[in-house]
Amino acid sequence: MPDELQENSTRETRCGFVALIGAPNVGKSTLVNALVGSKVTIVSKKVQTTRALIRGIVIEDNAQIILVDTPGIFAPKRRLDRAMVSTAWSGAHDADLVCVLLDARAGIDEEADAIFTKLATVKHPKILVLNKIDLVPREKLLTLAMKANERLTFDQTFMISAMSGDGVDDLRRALAKDVPAGPFHYPEDQMSDAPLRHLAAEITREKIYRHLHQELPYQSTVETDSWTDRKDKSVRIEQTIYVERDSQRKIVLGKGGATIKAIGADSRKEIAEIVGQPVHLFLFVKVRDGWGDDPERYREMGLEFPKE
Repeated sequence: MPDELQENSTRETRCGFVALIGAPNVGKSTLVNALVGSKVTIVSKKVQTTRALIRGIVIEDNAQIILVDTPGIFAPKRRLDRAMVSTAWSGAHDADLVCVLLDARAGIDEEADAIFTKLATVKHPKILVLNKIDLVPREKLLTLAMKANERLTFDQTFMISAMSGDGVDDLRRALAKDVPAGPFHYPEDQMSDAPLRHLAAEITREKIYRHLHQELPYQSTVETDSWTDRKDKSVRIEQTIYVERDSQRKIVLGKGGATIKAIGADSRKEIAEIVGQPVHLFLFVKVRDGWGDDPERYREMGLEFPKE
């Protein structure tokens, strides 16, 4: 037994960045959370909830896999859209491996086809991941895998359900083998390089989406203003929700403040589960005209401000 332990400790370590690329709503964020085994990025049924490159960190055997959850790639219309798409492609070009996610139900639709065309310029090894396989007959999956591999050269193909976890362990083991040899970039007990302040803001933003649905699509952002560890082992957090117009502020607040209270209660509960401490969360809503055209806001979200 001691010999086995010594062999494990002296084995070569591996470490690398794996970019998850795909159209909106193919399940990239759900897959990151499934691979890491913890919530490190927001998951919402709304498209385009991931605005920046949020990294989940996985230890598998002697490998550290750093997952780059990129914004879904789509046809950009606004400045913020262009920034998110540009960020997604930079994540693909900078990574060691690229996992291309396809929604097995949608197949190779117009969005997926456009992504395949552009991925031909990415030189890194590419892995095809068919997600949501529990919703599609097996013969259709095999046909889709064959068509995708005819369309673009993939090193490997995996069929998974990020929601149920089916196939996720096999994908994790494969990624651990394929990342390059090298030392770990992060401490072994660290799950994400997104600071807790940023993750807390992301969680609150997810709750806004969940409560407001179509009423406030993407004209809001959340910033954590203060994070104070108190003597009683609890955490006091103050956050500001920024919107572009006063009418949007009223929507977030709700009648008698009911909506903001519900958002705060849901967010506080989830943040407390992650930090393992009681949380006192205070939310404020402010109007910030034109925040969608403010370079400073883009930098805070980890995005490059696109020129016109």
